[in-house]
Amino acid sequence: MPTHDLVIRDADVVDGSGAPRFRADVAVRGDRIDAVLRHDDATRAVVRGRLEIDAGGRVLAPGFIDVHTHDDTALIAQPEMAMKASQGVTTVVCGNCGASAAPVLRPEVSSALLSLIVRDPAHAAPDFASFAARVEAARPALNGAFLIGHSTLRASVMGEDLARAATDAEIERMRLLLDACLEQGAIGLSSGLFYPPAAAATTDEVARVAEPLGRHGGVYTAHMRDEGDHVLASMDETFEIGRRAGAPVVVSHHKCAGRANFGRMRETLPRMDAARAAQPVAFDVYPYTASSTILHPDMIERAERVLVTWSDTVAGVAGRDLADIAADWGVDAREAARRLQPAGAIYFTMAEADVRAALAHPGAMIGSDGLPFDAHPHPRLWGTFPRVLGHYCRELRLFPLEDAVHRMTGLSATTFGLAGRGFVREGLYADLCVFDAATVIDRADFASPCLPSIGIDTVIVNGVPVWRDGAPTGERPGRVLRRQALRAIAGPGDGPDRGPAAAGPGR
Repeated sequence: MPTHDLVIRDADVVDGSGAPRFRADVAVRGDRIDAVLRHDDATRAVVRGRLEIDAGGRVLAPGFIDVHTHDDTALIAQPEMAMKASQGVTTVVCGNCGASAAPVLRPEVSSALLSLIVRDPAHAAPDFASFAARVEAARPALNGAFLIGHSTLRASVMGEDLARAATDAEIERMRLLLDACLEQGAIGLSSGLFYPPAAAATTDEVARVAEPLGRHGGVYTAHMRDEGDHVLASMDETFEIGRRAGAPVVVSHHKCAGRANFGRMRETLPRMDAARAAQPVAFDVYPYTASSTILHPDMIERAERVLVTWSDTVAGVAGRDLADIAADWGVDAREAARRLQPAGAIYFTMAEADVRAALAHPGAMIGSDGLPFDAHPHPRLWGTFPRVLGHYCRELRLFPLEDAVHRMTGLSATTFGLAGRGFVREGLYADLCVFDAATVIDRADFASPCLPSIGIDTVIVNGVPVWRDGAPTGERPGRVLRRQALRAIAGPGDGPDRGPAAAGPGR
């Protein structure tokens, strides 16, 4: 009789630590990895499973952790999460760039930033506990870990009056809201000081709001105030906030935006290294030279090309060049953007050499930053992880496969405190991905952004296959990863074998 629920045979195991791969059979019982049976161990047992998958030498890796998403309510509205499961993703970190679906205390307050993640107001919640319950009731296919957005806190406390710094009393109210959300299971705070809802916030405001992070063991992630001309000053501000809060820092989607800043990774990465020597710092990056967010007039002029991704005012423009729309209307690009508001866009603002330098840095994790509700999304929503594996790892040989997987799994789990996940080891959760290293590649592009990738064979979440042979299985075993539960299960074997400088936490 089978003694295991699932056995994956003859797999090339890349375990998430960065160590060399090895051939093994992996057995799963319930939601945990029960045995990793290396083929070079002559005494290994023969195990049977109710479901057996012959990997045939394909790679078995930990399920990928997308550390930068805006999937907060997509887990509710699109619970099969095909856009991520198809890439091998098993866990999404939500609430980035200052925007989260909780705590939303004033749902009537309008914000283009919040609209990127909440299209149905019923999916937002006044506190994190209520929001987490809504996610769990939707039974998503993937796991979710959640940050609390500073911009969401500002809107909840300050209403529409956001074009100013917060008062001492307002800062205290935001701090208390964050503290309560952390008590209820959120894993940290995110900020988006570039965006209008938070642009008037001072460094002191954010640092004071972030104070509960140190006590709770939360992480601070930052869409920095500037990723262009003033990127170095913005990095210093980000590091200061983390130091004052006593929290690990993650710089979101690190880039040097605008032609005038091409090549400045030679300045920013040494600045990152200097900070990493003094405090826990890491960053995430996506493998594209174009960003995507709300249609922002200040971003138009520094982009070489702008594609409209959605507009709530003008129908039929999603996927079109802003320049073509402006020409049709006989106006300049800024006026066209004004007429389209509220709207979103893709901006071609980065140099390929800078993207490669960021991807190759030892502090870099992979995050898609995809926007799941865009009518014509950036292809990163569907293609990020296979693009790293196929294009940057296999074709360009930017790094070994073991290193690529580490950036998507073990480093990410360690940085965000996702204990029990991110590695293929006995006793850890069975979040796994089987893929063909020789063929895996993204198919989504800027013309057809929603094409699933190829080469991802099987994706398993908490011991249950959610994606097989190019399609969802219909199973939805995902969970909300609450901070308290993560800390309770943390222990020896959950982290990588690298030192703190390599594993420390880093649009």
